[in-house]
Amino acid sequence: MANEILGIHHVTAITDDPQQNIDFYVGVLGLRLIKKTVNFDVPDTYHLYYGDNLGTPGTILTFFSWPNSPKGRRGTGQVTTTSFVVPENALAYWQERLTQHGIQVEGPTTRFDEQVLTFTDHEGLGIELVAHRGAAGRTGWTTGPVPIEYAVRGIHAVTLSVTHKERTISLLTQTLGFRLIGETGNRVRYEVGAGDNAGSGAFVDLLDLPHGTRGVEAIGSVHHVAWRTPDDEQELAWRGVLVSAGMGVTPQLDRTYFHSIYFREPNGVLFEIATDAPGFAIDEAPAELGSHLKLPPWLEAQRPQLERDLPPVHTPVGTQGR
Repeated sequence: MANEILGIHHVTAITDDPQQNIDFYVGVLGLRLIKKTVNFDVPDTYHLYYGDNLGTPGTILTFFSWPNSPKGRRGTGQVTTTSFVVPENALAYWQERLTQHGIQVEGPTTRFDEQVLTFTDHEGLGIELVAHRGAAGRTGWTTGPVPIEYAVRGIHAVTLSVTHKERTISLLTQTLGFRLIGETGNRVRYEVGAGDNAGSGAFVDLLDLPHGTRGVEAIGSVHHVAWRTPDDEQELAWRGVLVSAGMGVTPQLDRTYFHSIYFREPNGVLFEIATDAPGFAIDEAPAELGSHLKLPPWLEAQRPQLERDLPPVHTPVGTQGR
């Protein structure tokens, strides 16, 4: 088919306290808060978006805030690790920075000829920093709290933990166009899009855990991973392909900054296909991204009540207006 998956669009996870989330992902990891909005389905809770200068597809990590929810458990049927790409010389900087913030770091270890640091955020979300030559082709947040020569440049890969890998492999390779590129132990890597020279977001790893414990979706777990497609026409074409393959797929949904369809792959991980357009500058100037509470038109009438109900949040000192 003419259309193809271009890579990872974004990963969405779940947090409890939105301010602590901002403090970590802006203040420690050095991502830009690119959009402060609400969960369109539960509008009295935040939906926070982080990424590079403009929220380029492939750099985006988002969080639903579920205050006072129980802690989740990483396990099978989930994205268990989100890996970010950093420049090849950056790991020593990151090891020191994370340690200074009280974060226990494992590594660096070698995987697929890459050097990897592994850790969790303050709520147990699995994160990796991967030193990769593809970082040179990405921008990152050029005026953030992390010097640009070390800054996170985008999402490199996601790791899916599965109990029946053959079913997911079939979907990835026969339906979505992924290609096998490597295997080590119980980890198998697939690639999509133009290849690793395109930079981050091209990879998905499958961890084969036939006797693994099922994950619990709640605080500190990933809700879904979204794959990129350029526009509505190709997204709707993908919907037709997935329906023909017997997948249960939602109608196309308007997420303001992109349009989406959702389905669960055979091991239960929630997948989304999201359009690159229209992007995050549709309702906020690039210099102002993340500065204001943005609502879709159908929720504007509720703004006074939502602004009373939502807890106030701010970006860490030293990152405002950057």
